[in-house]
Amino acid sequence: MAERLRLMAVHAHPDDESSKGAGTMARYVAEGAEVMVVTCTGGERGDVLNPGLKDAPDLKRDIAEYRRHEMAAAVAALGVRHRWLGFVDSGLPEGDPLPPLPHGCFARTPLDVASAPLVKLVRSFRPHVITTYDENGGYPHPDHIMCHKISVEAFDAAGDPERYPGTGAPWQPLKLYYDRGFSRRKLTSIHEAMLALRGESPFAEWLKRWEDRPEPEVTTQVHVADYFRQRDEALLAHATQIDPKGWFFMIPHELQREVWPWEDFQLVRSLVPAPTPEDDLFAGLRTRVEV
Repeated sequence: MAERLRLMAVHAHPDDESSKGAGTMARYVAEGAEVMVVTCTGGERGDVLNPGLKDAPDLKRDIAEYRRHEMAAAVAALGVRHRWLGFVDSGLPEGDPLPPLPHGCFARTPLDVASAPLVKLVRSFRPHVITTYDENGGYPHPDHIMCHKISVEAFDAAGDPERYPGTGAPWQPLKLYYDRGFSRRKLTSIHEAMLALRGESPFAEWLKRWEDRPEPEVTTQVHVADYFRQRDEALLAHATQIDPKGWFFMIPHELQREVWPWEDFQLVRSLVPAPTPEDDLFAGLRTRVEV
């Protein structure tokens, strides 16, 4: 019997998996694929972003523990497997000049040290497809950029028996994607639909800021309209990070289903024939591996 398809999504912090590609993961789980989320850090230096929880006295002190529980709830909502890499959140430094990153944080860890546990996971889980962020991290958070680096390193190294000895038998993933969850084209489409529906949109200022931003390449659109509910449940599980009254939940599912029922990705590496555009991260693999 052919083996099952396997997808690994590598993310920087707890909650990233629920705001980037969650519908895609829920869809593939429902179809019978094995899906694993890898979270590089514990989000220890994250702020409480939900206004309704700002005054909770112990949240900041125990933020890492709260986020572990939130992550478990999000995993349950999506039906995925989950592993922590165990690195410490680097925080998002502010100032001019920028202060140095904290000693011992994820983004300051040498690449081979940071990549080794991910290589070990790739070799044990044996994903056919890996998703991660682009070289800018999707946005320039140091942990997102480091997540990109170790994901590319693991994709390239996991199949080489000479590299990372002691981390398991070699396994070569076949396709590597960058998440392209937010593009000007997507935001414009939803923005115009919201104006037509309600006369207002949460994206007006956002689009002004993005006027000169290069449009990311999208090669692959996965239809996920049937999994918006699971995506939203996973997002809401991260209660310290997500405002349930925020912009994300202002957009009716019916509008999203009509205007943009997809999650977007860019295929950046493929070791199997995979003509683009695609509508499936497993395109080119389904003849050799069952769902």
